[in-house]
Amino acid sequence: MSLMDCRDVPVSTGNLASLARYETALTLLNGYFLDPLEEVEAALADDPDFVMGHCLRGGMMAVAAEKAAEPFLRESVEAAEVLAAGANDRERGHIAALRAWLDRDFAGATDRWGTILTDHPRDLLALQLAHLGDFYLGRSDMLRDRIAAVLPAWGSDVPGYGYVLGMHAFGLEEMNAFAQAEDTGREAVTHEPRDPWAIHAVAHVLEMQGRLDDGICWYNDRRTDWAEENMFSFHNWWHLSLYHLDRGETDRVLEIYDTGVRPQSSDVVLEMLDASALLWRLHLDGVDVGDRWVGLADTWEGTVEDGYYAFNDAHAMMAFVGAGRDASADALLATMTRAAGEAGTNAMMTRDVGLPFAQAIRAFGRQEYGQAADLLAPVAPIANRFGGSNAQRDVLQRTLVESAIRGGRGALARDLMAVRVDAKPEGLFNRLRLKRAEALSD
Repeated sequence: MSLMDCRDVPVSTGNLASLARYETALTLLNGYFLDPLEEVEAALADDPDFVMGHCLRGGMMAVAAEKAAEPFLRESVEAAEVLAAGANDRERGHIAALRAWLDRDFAGATDRWGTILTDHPRDLLALQLAHLGDFYLGRSDMLRDRIAAVLPAWGSDVPGYGYVLGMHAFGLEEMNAFAQAEDTGREAVTHEPRDPWAIHAVAHVLEMQGRLDDGICWYNDRRTDWAEENMFSFHNWWHLSLYHLDRGETDRVLEIYDTGVRPQSSDVVLEMLDASALLWRLHLDGVDVGDRWVGLADTWEGTVEDGYYAFNDAHAMMAFVGAGRDASADALLATMTRAAGEAGTNAMMTRDVGLPFAQAIRAFGRQEYGQAADLLAPVAPIANRFGGSNAQRDVLQRTLVESAIRGGRGALARDLMAVRVDAKPEGLFNRLRLKRAEALSD
């Protein structure tokens, strides 16, 4: 028996209770609220043959983007594959996408979710998973265009429309369509006031334009919407800290690190990424962060041999260098070198960007600044292959700038700063580095 979900997308189940729990779980996932996994597990308890329940659970494991989630992803994939014969074509597309992700073909998985949308543009799970896949792959154009392609099938009367607008706003921002992105993001939160993705899309615009006061007000005024009972709150805290960092308010940055970005020292890799990226920015600014590197490096130690996703590995390297963990840094470089020679999406990401970035971080830690600059200069123009957002990848650019200045590469440093100042003339980082670059000889 087949039912339709609330967006008129076919679901091969006759169990109304499981479908209702699935709808609840999907809405929680759309807004990164707690706890979609509990709801989808309840749906599967009611109906173990509910294919989309397994696909939703598997999708959550996939976009965790860490090796620790892989065994749970495998469980979902194998359970769904057993049921594939009785599934519809859309559901079999989900199963194929999850199998591709399990095989570490991240690009193939994302493309398969995208293919589902051709016939089912209101499949909100496929849309969100494809959007996150595009994000992990650094596909800025697809972050915008994939959402734009399905928008004609959506409207304010369709459940989840606000979340779709939030995704579109982020894609627009990543393609530097800042005015449209801000308008779309602000419209999205009129439909879904607690959508942290839309809130963060507007925050991206304000950060990229150097509107520091606006960004701080945007977050502070909406704090109850994004900061409470939300799995994405650490990342929005991270964005808030960037405004304070660019105002030179390092005490406030460290306070946010302790209470928002890293409040419980969890081993969730996405949280650990933001923690590393924030401490490394402070490190580049010469700020003493106390023993924070030690606790963070302790948590990263469990991932040294993963080689799962180059973006993770480079951020682990920041923690090892910051904490002075030479043995762990060396072991991680060995893992990344091995990963670069393997098949799959991550191999390309590691070869092209991840490994040279990690090597540069290691060189920077050894005060071999010229070598760090030499490693990063050819990587910077293709940094999008590494995944993440423009704001996240700026840590690579900042490391290159600081390496060039400390390494005495005057011409390179001035060229880099000319580009940065043209894009964002305000901000403490740019003002201080410009002065230092101009003082260097060629």
